[in-house]
Amino acid sequence: MGKTLIGARVLSGSEEQEQMQVIAWARLMARKDSALKMLFHIPNGGKRGKLEAIRFKKMGVLAGVPDLFLPAPRKGYAGLFIEMKVGGNRITQQQAELIHGLSNQGYLCSVCYGADAAIKEISDYLGIRK
Repeated sequence: MGKTLIGARVLSGSEEQEQMQVIAWARLMARKDSALKMLFHIPNGGKRGKLEAIRFKKMGVLAGVPDLFLPAPRKGYAGLFIEMKVGGNRITQQQAELIHGLSNQGYLCSVCYGADAAIKEISDYLGIRK
């Protein structure tokens, strides 16, 4: 069974900016662990028009899917999902339900407040030392 972790709060930056920092770090650090090349964003969020939202739903977009996924089995987990948050933002009910379901399927799921928390979570998961 998986596990859900909640990171420390960070008050600066937008969720998008924080996530871009995580991806930039991962691309830079991929020489230490090639699994970092597979870290990717799941583009579920954002503002969409009604027609586009309908089209995306038909394409399989699922509300509540975490922002980042690292499909690298480690430490008995099938992979790592990260939901990025900033400031006082909290996960939605849909996110909580999906995170719980993913955890039950053997994934480590972490809610990280800011880039530093996400980078620490990924580093710990992969066993990367600074």
